[in-house]
Amino acid sequence: MSEVIAFIGLGAMGLPMASNLARKGFSLRAYDIDPAKAAKLAALGAVAVDSIAQAVAGATLVVTMLPATAHVESVVLGPDGVLAHIEAGAVLMDMSTIDAKATDKVAVACAERGNGFTDCPVGRLVSHAERGESLFMVGADDAVFARVEPLLNAMGTAIHRCGPPGSGSRMKLINNFMLLSTAQIVAESVALGTKLGLDIEIMKAVTGATTANNGQFQIAFATKVLTGDTAPGFTIDLAFKDMSLAMNAAADQRIGLPVGAAAHAVFGAARAGALAGKDYSALLEHACDLAGVRTPRLPAT
Repeated sequence: MSEVIAFIGLGAMGLPMASNLARKGFSLRAYDIDPAKAAKLAALGAVAVDSIAQAVAGATLVVTMLPATAHVESVVLGPDGVLAHIEAGAVLMDMSTIDAKATDKVAVACAERGNGFTDCPVGRLVSHAERGESLFMVGADDAVFARVEPLLNAMGTAIHRCGPPGSGSRMKLINNFMLLSTAQIVAESVALGTKLGLDIEIMKAVTGATTANNGQFQIAFATKVLTGDTAPGFTIDLAFKDMSLAMNAAADQRIGLPVGAAAHAVFGAARAGALAGKDYSALLEHACDLAGVRTPRLPAT
């Protein structure tokens, strides 16, 4: 079928993903609380609308890409939200990173109305989203997956089916827990190496050639903070939110995460000041400040 898509939430990841849909000819309505973001999509052929109701009316597939659990619950379940206006038989695809229990709540609400649902949180960086190279962690049954797969192929290059609805959110939780905990270890390691007088290029080359190799040092830090760029792609504030989701899930399951708990505390401290709105790779600036050294930079290429 030819889908009519409502895309709600045009933040750092949502806007480039929706832009790829517009460029590739999908019928798209765009809504964000910031009208200027929807206007950018209108320039690519999408229809900018002024409300959730206008976005959803007549849509056969509704995409939500929102910052946190409370936003999803309000936008989807609120009295003037998505489910108050969604068409019979339409599918809701939530791509937000939220508490998996909230994902389950939304899935049940959709099922009760006879609507399909899938949770498809997104992996990789903003730069990947801009190039249409995102990764998706999908929780869906076969029928719903068949509906959303063309959109995922238009926005990314890797699709991982993780199980039934709710499994995508759970996979995203552990993915971000792992990468963010690793980011803090990288920040501490580079701060220590700098204090010991090691060159940043040497540190990057050696650790990239051993089993210490990881995407945080080699890609995330190398393309952001180590170039002097801490403009937000994924902010420390949002990283703290995602670490909190993991810690809460662990508490629910009676599992201790001692290393993660320490990293969570560092994110909490870093977000208390000027770093809150910076890219999470600015953890390195935080670690170097505590170590009393200048944050190293890779030479420009």
